[in-house]
Amino acid sequence: MSDLHWKTGVTKIEPNKITVRGYKLDELMGKVSYAQMVYLLLKGGLPSENVGKMIEAILVSSVDHGTTPPSALSAITVASTGAPLNAAVAAGILAISKFHGGAIEECMRILEKGVENQEIENISGKEAAQKVINEYKVIKKRLSGFGHRLHTNDPRTKKLFQLAEELEVAGKYTEMAKDFETELEKSSEKKLPINVDGAIAALLCEMDFDPFLANAFFMIARLPGLVAHIHEEKIRYKPMRRIHPTDVEYDGPEEN
Repeated sequence: MSDLHWKTGVTKIEPNKITVRGYKLDELMGKVSYAQMVYLLLKGGLPSENVGKMIEAILVSSVDHGTTPPSALSAITVASTGAPLNAAVAAGILAISKFHGGAIEECMRILEKGVENQEIENISGKEAAQKVINEYKVIKKRLSGFGHRLHTNDPRTKKLFQLAEELEVAGKYTEMAKDFETELEKSSEKKLPINVDGAIAALLCEMDFDPFLANAFFMIARLPGLVAHIHEEKIRYKPMRRIHPTDVEYDGPEEN
């Protein structure tokens, strides 16, 4: 066997046969959703119907947030230079990092720490949350997943938690996120509601995802939105235009 020989446990390709994590791809087509396939690839097995629906909702929740996020601005700017679709998409994806999308991973670790405190020390969720909050205050670090530059009552958070209850996905991490929200308001004397990143973080913890994969969900979700903005830039505007980051007006279909 060659010294260059290596192995993968993800996908097996043979003449006229493709298996993903041991499942024949053609037999999955028409039977499972895209979200279920994402779960299969990342976790190694097919999810329950309810978990699949939860993943679907998470992906829909982050599909786009207008033209002002760094990923959208990057993609639009690169598209304006005449770059092809793949380059413009890549620019948008590369802008998703620690401070844009990265809040999900950080919040997952915060919630895990809170739950760990609660279980090891046998204290209430609020006490466990306050302990983490105090630790972050000492190092003067902001808790990711709480507060939003625009939304004071993010409708995506409310809907995700509602679905999590209905689909029986909600559990100790969802409760911990709510405990953090309560204690943060007491500590800071201002409301810092759970934002969509915080809600996604709690639900990914509930489904036992590795925090390393958190940004992947943001990137997978945001890709269609980036493509839509890139396409609009190509067909609507002249190349190399001056793009203002905030002076933009929506003129699409009215709310229905």
